Amino acid sequence: MADPWLEAFRYNKWANLKLLDVCARLTDQQLQLTSPGTYGSIAATLLHLVAAEQRYIKRLGGSKPELSEKSEFPGVTALREHAQRSGEELMSLALRVNPAHTTKDVADEGGTFVVSHWVPIVQAIHHGNKDLNADRLHPRQVDARRAQAPGV
Repeated sequence: MADPWLEAFRYNKWANLKLLDVCARLTDQQLQLTSPGTYGSIAATLLHLVAAEQRYIKRLGGSKPELSEKSEFPGVTALREHAQRSGEELMSLALRVNPAHTTKDVADEGGTFVVSHWVPIVQAIHHGNKDLNADRLHPRQVDARRAQAPGV
């Protein structure tokens, strides 16, 4: 049987790339659409999704993040490239990370904190699902009347 973490991260990568492929058909104006009670615009939510995944990788002993929510939106194509790399790295980490281990990290406000590896593992798996459901950022959700995106 395949490692459950590996399979979860494989699915996470597939879902992220599929979402970005669909959103690549949106115009710049459509990417700026938002809905009350959501994270922000579609572009901001996509950036947050990929930037957070990169932070989880760092907390699991992987590479340092290249993006943050403070970054300028690089476009869907560039985000897809980041998501491809981070998806691959998460799958690689799944084969060697120990959920019982801990990592020290730096808080945005300064100072440090210790995080158990099981936390970013669960966050990485659940984060996209949570944000996409909470923000309802699904291709069918882009309000066709406002976005005027037939077929999306």
